[in-house]
Amino acid sequence: MTTLEANRLSSLVGEIYDAAVNPAQRNTALEQVAGFVGGSAVTILSRDAARLSIEIHQHYGTDLRFRELYRDRYVELDPLLDRHLRLAVEQTIGVADVMPYSDFVTTSFYREWVEPQGAVDLASVTLERSSARTTILQVMRGRSRGAVDDSMRERMRLIAPHIQRSRVMGRQIRARSHTVADLAEVLDRLSTAICLFDGEGRVVHANAACRQMLADGGLIAIVGDRIVARNTQADKIFRSLFDVVADDGTHSTDRRKIELMTSADGQHYLAHVFPLTHERALQRDGAATALFLQKASMVPQLATAAIAAAFRLTPSELRVLMAIVELGGVPDIAEKLGIAETTVKTHLGRLFEKTGAGRQADLVKIAAGFAAPFALPAGSDDAV
Repeated sequence: MTTLEANRLSSLVGEIYDAAVNPAQRNTALEQVAGFVGGSAVTILSRDAARLSIEIHQHYGTDLRFRELYRDRYVELDPLLDRHLRLAVEQTIGVADVMPYSDFVTTSFYREWVEPQGAVDLASVTLERSSARTTILQVMRGRSRGAVDDSMRERMRLIAPHIQRSRVMGRQIRARSHTVADLAEVLDRLSTAICLFDGEGRVVHANAACRQMLADGGLIAIVGDRIVARNTQADKIFRSLFDVVADDGTHSTDRRKIELMTSADGQHYLAHVFPLTHERALQRDGAATALFLQKASMVPQLATAAIAAAFRLTPSELRVLMAIVELGGVPDIAEKLGIAETTVKTHLGRLFEKTGAGRQADLVKIAAGFAAPFALPAGSDDAV
């Protein structure tokens, strides 16, 4: 191979891998493959191990009518296709490797499918084989280039591994993209505000609820690529949570990772921070820590019955618990419910006994665990 041809091969390999990242470049890459190996048309197809079906993945230079004819009628007459069920990966063969060329031109496959496309020969190479199917690269040879020769076989052998690796890369990229997109969609449906941080505390991703909380600005705000709390009390708790994570579990048994935070307008939120990985070396955009923020309120139709059933609460005890979540202070609760403060304290004692909680903040955390996880339709007043 001359220096010019080697440079051409190098450029083609680049085109092949570019197509893995950008599917819009696949046709261009196949056109370059055809030019490099001396073909007039290129097809990547696979056949299942039971020989019941084929699938055409990519193509260049063939009309739809001929692709359909091949799939529906002529696939069984292709002298090369089934040979690849037994050949080694990257092994290239032409018609002359499996039958006399003079016999080939008398077949209906040649006369009715190959020749009408302006071709005189074809070669193929195995790209991949599994227990389920075999994938091949099929290249037709135009009339002007003559029959398949050793140069064509060698060039197909050289590019075959790159085409296959590009296909694997493309599948992985698409799978990752779908996974990330699907995960982002699920996170956006959650009513809990979720924010992911990298190893240096920079925001990697925030779901819709977190973005709305940042926009409201009552509890947290974003400065540059970092989140900060809007008041001293919240900031102290916020930083303490991240300190627990930074301990890498060394002292986590002595400190809580869930805290109750209060916004500038007096709203209560549960904050929960935990590590996603213990790896020290992370890429800049790798998520290392997750923050969950949830407003300490309930969806009554969904949560109250479950809470009452779980802890065997009386209607009065449940009303006091809901008031604790919304208001917090005994005097405020008594005023809202129209009962004496001593009655509120009596119900509080029973709530502590039944739930195992030791303080009102713990009751709020317990109740929040029964909140509906998914956001309600926009415009609902009951969204958590």
